[in-house]
Amino acid sequence: MRASRLVTVLLLLQSRGQLTAGELAAELEVSERTIHRDVDALSASGVPVYAERGPHGGIRLVDGYRTRLTGLTGDEAEALFLAGIPGPAAELGLGTVVAAAQLKVLASLPPELRTRASRLVERFHLDAGDWFRASQPVPHLAALSDAVWSSTRIAIDYERSEGVVQRVIEPLGLVLKAGTWYVVASVDGQFRTYRVSRVAGAMPTTERFDRPDGFDLAAYWAESTAAYERDIPRVDVEVRVRPDRVGRLRDAVGGAAFNAAEPLTDPDPEGWLRLRLRLDWPGDAARTLLSAGRWVEVLGPPDIRARVASTARAVAAHYAHDPADEASEPTGLR
Repeated sequence: MRASRLVTVLLLLQSRGQLTAGELAAELEVSERTIHRDVDALSASGVPVYAERGPHGGIRLVDGYRTRLTGLTGDEAEALFLAGIPGPAAELGLGTVVAAAQLKVLASLPPELRTRASRLVERFHLDAGDWFRASQPVPHLAALSDAVWSSTRIAIDYERSEGVVQRVIEPLGLVLKAGTWYVVASVDGQFRTYRVSRVAGAMPTTERFDRPDGFDLAAYWAESTAAYERDIPRVDVEVRVRPDRVGRLRDAVGGAAFNAAEPLTDPDPEGWLRLRLRLDWPGDAARTLLSAGRWVEVLGPPDIRARVASTARAVAAHYAHDPADEASEPTGLR
């Protein structure tokens, strides 16, 4: 443990410059006395580290000193290479940067860690996108990324259901969720989330903005997605399904809704199962259940049952005649 802590102290000083004993102690969750002992141990081992006293003092390395020590464990090296998702990195314009960084790290690792990291790349691959959906074009992702890094406002044209609207946003961060990019921004003092694929135009500005104190992108995203999932409209639907076709119902409504279904004890004359499902987006419920086919019957509520029946009749009407017979009719009789 102590060897690992000494490496961490050294890397913290190298990356951040001067730090107080209190800052190092808080970072490593140890006492200040332990930090002073660690500094003495580093100095005794030949590391040019020293402490300056006074109100502006602290612990620091001699100017210009750099260590070749990475401090990577085997698990850390594997995690670094597993995190290099090529698709998202390329979309951000960082594909070659990630590849170059991985090569440099690989070259600096001892042989045993180098073998583990290389083996990981050969055996594991992360694909962040969804099934059956091509990647959405995000031509303005790079401009938004630059604005995030530089904390500058950016004017965007954003496609909404009612048309394109113009917004000047203060971008705070980018999030990749299930293959889709989102930009989290402050607009008129309120946090907003925009899908990057709907950004039809982007005009960077030179106006800088101050990031909100204490803003945590990961915490905001977790809270906002939880609120979204909690507040979306839902409807309870009662259905009956033939026991050997429950898989069709699961495929139609999704595993989460199916697993949360409530069994109903009402007797069924044909021995079918009766369930109460809670489905998202009531307007889509009829179409979703109709996709399960004739082995699932909607019992209620009445409006959704009527919508399923109406859609089924319309589909049946399209197939009520043979197109071959229609094509064989004389033109004048049509």
